[in-house]
Amino acid sequence: MSLDELARTAYTPDHEAFRQTVRRFMQEEVAPNAVKWDEEKIVPREIWPKAGELGMLCPTVPEEYGGLGLDFGYNAIVNEEAAYFGGSPLGFSLQSDIVVNYLVQYGSEEQKQKWLPRLVSGETITAIAMTEPGTGSDLQGIRTTAKKDGNHYVINGSKTYITNGQNADLILVCAKTDTEVQPAWKGVSIILVEADREGFARGRNLDKIGQDAADTSELFFNDVRVPMTNCLGEEGKGFIYLMSELPQERLSIAVSAQASAQKAYDDTVAFVKDRKAFGKTVFDFQNTRFVLADLKTKLQVGWAHLDWALNRHAKKELTATEGAAAKLWHTELQWEIMDKCLQLHGGAGYMNEYPIARAWRGARVTRIFGGTNEIMKELIGRSL
Repeated sequence: MSLDELARTAYTPDHEAFRQTVRRFMQEEVAPNAVKWDEEKIVPREIWPKAGELGMLCPTVPEEYGGLGLDFGYNAIVNEEAAYFGGSPLGFSLQSDIVVNYLVQYGSEEQKQKWLPRLVSGETITAIAMTEPGTGSDLQGIRTTAKKDGNHYVINGSKTYITNGQNADLILVCAKTDTEVQPAWKGVSIILVEADREGFARGRNLDKIGQDAADTSELFFNDVRVPMTNCLGEEGKGFIYLMSELPQERLSIAVSAQASAQKAYDDTVAFVKDRKAFGKTVFDFQNTRFVLADLKTKLQVGWAHLDWALNRHAKKELTATEGAAAKLWHTELQWEIMDKCLQLHGGAGYMNEYPIARAWRGARVTRIFGGTNEIMKELIGRSL
């Protein structure tokens, strides 16, 4: 069962026509360079405008701001094809599925006119800076401050584990504009910070155990002055904005996890049918077939659930709890499939020259980012 053989219920013929464009891009522009980009620890900026020309960046942006005005299904297709055929973490989903929504939903008309066309074209690369050295999933505990000084904010603090951190031209910074208000979340705002602002500095490109090509960085803010018009939406509403966009972010993670799991499974079926052991192929052993049968069954269930969630989201009915559950289930499934598929590769599975090793390393973080899976269980548990 490959991506072409799935009977999907979330997509129209227009979606599937778009898929072919995306797939060609992934096969021609991304897949041949994936190992090189891993070695270089970054995806080159030049790939972004190429994706923008094909409508692959931020397809949901309204036409009046340079977008195509499409539904999230087009985002999901980019994520599926990138995970399945691209073989490299591009950073597109952060821009298309997460950052752009904040600008569309909460940005001023001036902010939308200035930034949205650039995000769609790939001229501007974005990041969102939430996590800090001392705070992970607990966004109420952030210490970065944005204090008023005349008609400016002065930002001080540091962020870490920031995706697109090395390439980003525009960073959405979560900062405390009010350090006294209680509860603490009421003091959080989102401030747009251009990367050429004085006092802004990028730290090192962090050395990770997987997803090597994804530039993940420390960011530092030392008396960075930005005009108060750079506040996204209302001051003090940042935490509410962040919470409102989480279902889509977590669904996006689920989509990529499911597609990458399918790729690992398909590659493993091909591998065990070719690899010989004890005078027959590895596939000829009953244990191999039983493991693969179990994984195929779970993938089938996963695709059905994913389409259910995508259809719910298209109707704006996907709840925060359902988004958390999707992220939890599909990333746990991804890890199970990656681990069992690596095992079926034997010693070859431990060698980085085989795709399964790279995929296995890259999958480990999906149970952490977007809110750890332990936090997902806590959120689901609160709804019971």
